[in-house]
Amino acid sequence: MITLFGIPNCDTVKRARAWLADEGLAYRFHDFKKDGVPEVLLDQWLDDPGWETLVNRRGTTWRRLDDAARALVVDAASAKAVLLANPSLIKRPVVAWEGTNGATTVGFDAGQWQQEASQLPK
Repeated sequence: MITLFGIPNCDTVKRARAWLADEGLAYRFHDFKKDGVPEVLLDQWLDDPGWETLVNRRGTTWRRLDDAARALVVDAASAKAVLLANPSLIKRPVVAWEGTNGATTVGFDAGQWQQEASQLPK
């Protein structure tokens, strides 16, 4: 099973969900706003693919943080604190490709997703 983590009104999440539907791939959607950020998984994501990948520094939520708050995000521990407090800072979507050696991807890349999907059990 594929689990897609994100926010439903995010354009990238919408494109990702459409891609999964077009490919006929079943998935479970985890809404960060309604369901929260799963802290145990966040710890895993901070390790791999890494906190630098996970923190969305291009979004409006990052720009709304004051300079002092942005300057404090320097490692996995500080990133975790800010991501738990501001789930919209997580680059979306995060996808757990269960059945593909536990791969986790961040962001939408159709080529990478096609590769992950090809490894799913039939």
